[in-house]
Amino acid sequence: MHNSPFTITPTGATLGAVITGLPLAQLDDAGWTSLYAAFLQYGVLLFPGQHLSKEQQSTFARRFGEPEKLSPRQRGDIVAISNRRLDGGLAQPDEYQYQILRGNEGWHTDSTYMPLASKVAMLSAVTLPPAGGETEFADMRAAWDALDKATREKLQGLSAYHSLYYSQARAGFEHKTDHLYGLHDKGAPLRPLIKVHPETGRKSIYTGRHAYGIPGLSSTASERLLDNLLETACQPPRVYTHKWQVGDLVVWDNRCLMHRARPYDAAYPRELRGTRIAGDPATELAPTYADPRAEGFKPSSSNHSILAQRKTTSGN
Repeated sequence: MHNSPFTITPTGATLGAVITGLPLAQLDDAGWTSLYAAFLQYGVLLFPGQHLSKEQQSTFARRFGEPEKLSPRQRGDIVAISNRRLDGGLAQPDEYQYQILRGNEGWHTDSTYMPLASKVAMLSAVTLPPAGGETEFADMRAAWDALDKATREKLQGLSAYHSLYYSQARAGFEHKTDHLYGLHDKGAPLRPLIKVHPETGRKSIYTGRHAYGIPGLSSTASERLLDNLLETACQPPRVYTHKWQVGDLVVWDNRCLMHRARPYDAAYPRELRGTRIAGDPATELAPTYADPRAEGFKPSSSNHSILAQRKTTSGN
């Protein structure tokens, strides 16, 4: 097994560090303890050239917690974040797969539109386009720190609903309820705009493209506040852009960062292997309220899809 120490090289932004000298496939408990401390400090860790197998990525991911199942078709802990269809062709603009990927080009935190938001996520690069397709990360801790006192006081008591229907509609895509994952009838979670990290105690801005409808404000005022807050927050030196190389692995803390995909030529395949770690119910579970864009409202504290449950109970 691999023993620490390893090399930590900060990115130069307020977040992020490159980790070298640590083969993740050989990570031992002592190395993990040191690595997790760096993770809490930097928010996003970048591991060049790891070339992990699916099984190795799954083993590493499970050190952070329980992986989410993002689709009834998902096998194991890994989901393909890819514009390549199951038939081998590339997703087209009129297809759901393409539209979700385009939506991901907006700043967001994973799974805030589900009852239980994600606490950690990771991606590893398998196939990349010749240009573009980077992933950007923004430090919402530093964004909070940069706010003036009056703005902090204004935000402190505010919350917003979160909906994938809403964010996709703003990106130009209308979706029907499909019960696969995000387009569900569980309702829109209501989440405070400021989140206190359950492990570090630091405050951060907690919004993103899925956030809308601040109670107490008109829809116009709410949208303006959320848009301005996000635009101001996601600026240098609080942003790091990761230019992928095949074999890279990146892991980030959804409790204090936002991220987005950058555009690329959709005529080329891009495939990343993703693992999303479920949040802790004590700090990432939120009450849900009827989402006017969904077909029906069946409140739930579970992220599991109806289709996945049906498939499990039917024995298929």
